[in-house]
Amino acid sequence: MAPLPSILEQTYRADYGRIVATLIRVMGGDFASAEEVVQEAFEAALQQWPRDGVPTEPRAWLLRAARNKAVDRVRRGVRLGAKVEEMEIVARLEQELATAPDGADWQAHPDDTLRLLFTCCHPALAEDIQVALSLRTLCGLTTEEVARAFLVPPATMAQRLVRAQRKIRDAGIPYVIPQMDALTERTRGVLHAIYLLFSEGYAATEGDALLRVDLCAEALRLARLTRALLPRHGEVAALLSMLLLHHSRHRARVTEDGGLVLLDRQDRSKWDAAEIAEGVAQLDAALALGSFGPYTLQAAIAALHAQARSPEETDWEQIAALYQRLSKLSPGPVVELNHAAAVAMAKGPEHGLALVDDLEASGRLTSYHLLPAARAELLRRLGRWEESATAYRRALALVRTEPERRFLQERLHEVLAGTPTTD
Repeated sequence: MAPLPSILEQTYRADYGRIVATLIRVMGGDFASAEEVVQEAFEAALQQWPRDGVPTEPRAWLLRAARNKAVDRVRRGVRLGAKVEEMEIVARLEQELATAPDGADWQAHPDDTLRLLFTCCHPALAEDIQVALSLRTLCGLTTEEVARAFLVPPATMAQRLVRAQRKIRDAGIPYVIPQMDALTERTRGVLHAIYLLFSEGYAATEGDALLRVDLCAEALRLARLTRALLPRHGEVAALLSMLLLHHSRHRARVTEDGGLVLLDRQDRSKWDAAEIAEGVAQLDAALALGSFGPYTLQAAIAALHAQARSPEETDWEQIAALYQRLSKLSPGPVVELNHAAAVAMAKGPEHGLALVDDLEASGRLTSYHLLPAARAELLRRLGRWEESATAYRRALALVRTEPERRFLQERLHEVLAGTPTTD
């Protein structure tokens, strides 16, 4: 059996969002209280499991513990000043506790996470807050992780999240999956949240691991649920396509000891052919629905990578053209950086370097390690060792994951020696 901290960490990563989603439902949409009782349940597990042993169904144990704490909390509130809605919550909690045996709730309410996702993405909230709240509440990312995704200080993000939860409570936003006529206006935020969740799982922004497979799996699950809910929405199909195509390569992205493997050096026999086929089919479905939005373009780029039988056969000119279209449709510095990398592959490193230098001069992405890392790589390919070393040092000062740090350190040693062993 895995050590206790590992079991708790795995359960937290895999099930935090689902437990919170269920507690928010049974507590009448009270985000803050639901998060607090779930946190208390995990703290209770940390105390009791070493003494009593790990339960057979850890997540069911945590869910039941959280529910019991929710009942206690609401009962205390009722004694201080009974309100009709509080009495209703107590009655609902007690009814669920009486009718849902351990382990059964996960199948009894499969829509809780989707309900929470659509609630977080209510149009009364700004879109960036919709996504941030989804990542924090549903996906269990820390406030610091969410802040990094939006390039803002953690304290600023914490204030925004508290205000968003208050707004949902004060405005009486219902905790439901909306009717079809109201789904579309929330879909943009929902897709963005799923996209960022997958991104954090596929390229973690901090820690010892490059991949967080639990987050990738949850993003794929939510994308499939949303696809089933909105079968005629092309961008939903495109997002699912893009996630599948990226995920198909995840086993080839890391070495046995967790190190980073760049795309052109991956063992393509490790790519998941079934996921590639499904991803391409979803892309075809998106195009058939008339979708040519940002996710469709990104899925098309991912498909070109996935279908190339070797690095040399990759159609970099078309990928660069797709990134150029994407930068007009959904402008952003990260898209510009990816475009520069594609141009470098299609036309030569000096062309890509000119675009990267323009981006750096704009003052954007100043805390994003992949900007100096990309610049260092292009300078290395041009044989400009000293400048490349300076850029690698800059990237090392910003990087927050250990596998990427090791990779950058190895490249720095190579350029310092002036005899790179890699292409």
